[in-house]
Amino acid sequence: DINLNDELRAEGMARELVNRIQGIRRDKGFEVTDRINIVIEDDEGIRTAVSDFGEYIRAEVLADSIQASAGVSGEKIELPGDLELDIIVEKV
Repeated sequence: DINLNDELRAEGMARELVNRIQGIRRDKGFEVTDRINIVIEDDEGIRTAVSDFGEYIRAEVLADSIQASAGVSGEKIELPGDLELDIIVEKV
């Protein structure tokens, strides 16, 4: 089956989030072993990815937590589906 279902879309978005978070880690000069906390602007476009693949995202980027929240004011990231969200990535 070559059709995209909701689970595959969510997994793809989770991978995109990992990519953007890793870029932020690199830009901030974090060490490879640094643990982080993530707060990302809540949006329907990422909600399933964060809830269903949050453990995967945390493991890939060494995050102690990832939280979707309203009113986040941080760095802008662009994601597929013309999403532009704010994200905060901080060392623990």
